[in-house]
Amino acid sequence: MTAQNADVDTLRRLIFGRATCRAYLSDPVPEDVIRSIADVARGTASWCNTQPWDLVVTSGESTGWFRDALMEQARQHPALDSDFPFPEEYRGVYLDRRRRSGLQLYEALGIARGDKERRNAQSFENFRLFGAPHVAIVTVPQELGTYGAVDAGGFVGTFLLSAQAHGVATTPQAALAMQSGFIRRYFGMPEGRKVVCGISFGYADTAHPVNGYRTERAGVDDFLRLV
Repeated sequence: MTAQNADVDTLRRLIFGRATCRAYLSDPVPEDVIRSIADVARGTASWCNTQPWDLVVTSGESTGWFRDALMEQARQHPALDSDFPFPEEYRGVYLDRRRRSGLQLYEALGIARGDKERRNAQSFENFRLFGAPHVAIVTVPQELGTYGAVDAGGFVGTFLLSAQAHGVATTPQAALAMQSGFIRRYFGMPEGRKVVCGISFGYADTAHPVNGYRTERAGVDDFLRLV
């Protein structure tokens, strides 16, 4: 096997081996591992090399304090307060994929189709950070607009793969951006920083059934057009 083939195999294994974690062990990730994950992710490409991302990462008691405050905020103020517009609606194949993903999640947890209470409780797990011992809040400067957010998306993807390579599970969470104003105030961020998402992370509880299912992926021919 050539070195190039080995690299492709490693990348494929990392990408397809990673999945969103929804149940964590309480064990913290050592600080040197967190720094190493971020050190790899800093190599992400960005428009004009602006590198607009900024991370606030919680550990230990700070995660617990933030978790409690966030859950209370979400209970008392459930209205959407995001810095970036959420999708207006899902249509066609995007709606189909979203529905299928949700059904797989509920099937893994034994939640019946009509059990709205348990579905809502599972959705609220986002604000409990799924029990993760850490969360990273990803922000970008307001003045860089859409492309600053695009660059941050690239950084998030690299961060997830870097974490996977370090044996650390991750949960990218747009749900946290629903409370952008609160998060900015809680961490003392300036108004000019816009919240893109959160990434809860730690070591997966592999015995939990919620971590036993995998979402489907479209085939190459479903999205690739060679001209």
